[in-house]
Amino acid sequence: SHWPYMYAINRRNFFDKFAGVDEQTIIDILTRRSCEQRREIAFEYERFAKKDLVSALKGALSGSLEALILGLMKSTAQYDASELKASMKGLGTDEETLIEIVCSRNNEELAEIKRVYRDMFKKDLEKDVAGDTSGNFAKLLLALVQTRRDEPSNVVDYEKIDEDARALYEAGVKRKGTDVVTWIEIMSQRSVPHLQKVFERYKSYSPYDMKESIRKEVKGDLEKSFLTLVECFENRQLYFASRLNEAMKSKGAKEKVVTRIIVSRCEVDLIKIRTEFKKHFKRSLYQTITEHTKGDYQKALLSLCGGDD
Repeated sequence: SHWPYMYAINRRNFFDKFAGVDEQTIIDILTRRSCEQRREIAFEYERFAKKDLVSALKGALSGSLEALILGLMKSTAQYDASELKASMKGLGTDEETLIEIVCSRNNEELAEIKRVYRDMFKKDLEKDVAGDTSGNFAKLLLALVQTRRDEPSNVVDYEKIDEDARALYEAGVKRKGTDVVTWIEIMSQRSVPHLQKVFERYKSYSPYDMKESIRKEVKGDLEKSFLTLVECFENRQLYFASRLNEAMKSKGAKEKVVTRIIVSRCEVDLIKIRTEFKKHFKRSLYQTITEHTKGDYQKALLSLCGGDD
């Protein structure tokens, strides 16, 4: 079972002082291992080379490839936590990242992210989010970070479904102005299968479906957050596929977004994301990456992506 690690170390010690950096070997090894295996490789590397693998990678790589490979050296929750931390660093907030991560992770993932965030940064994710956002946008994110969502139940409560659907309608489209608090409460506390039925039922009250209602009622970061939630409740893998498609629409790719989704989902649901991508955009994720990225960064992405559907 030790061959990959010894292989990793013996292949010119990854970084030969004289031969320069062998990016291909770094990509081949690190993108084709599980998180667990990468941890073992780092352990063996340190024992053998007497230096830390992450520092060595930082010194050897740069740009998008570096961001991607360093991302792979963290667990999924550590990666999400550090992306959240980075989105709230310094002046200004990267709301896009904040919304994507907080609104698309399920209860279990968020609970783990909070735990890891405290470990890594000795800070509370809730406090950081509260200090960095404001208004209803802050209220929504905090409600989600508090992970109070019901667990799915085997019993379908039609009365409650109807009640919630009507409450969403009466809090928004039916009145002047929007009672955002009611929307936040329902969308942050009900189980996902329940909400799917609520949105179906909602259509019998409102002339617009839930997504259209959101677009009509709220704007800016709040609108983006609610839309992300609804899209993830309906089909989370399609949400990520659409984000990837958006990020690779123009000539160059939005590499930060592509890296974040591929790294954060590669051990979770990337195969399903690939399937949704092909189904909805009529071409494979693999082909799309090939067309919109280049060099070693492209090689690493394709290796993580796996097959061409």
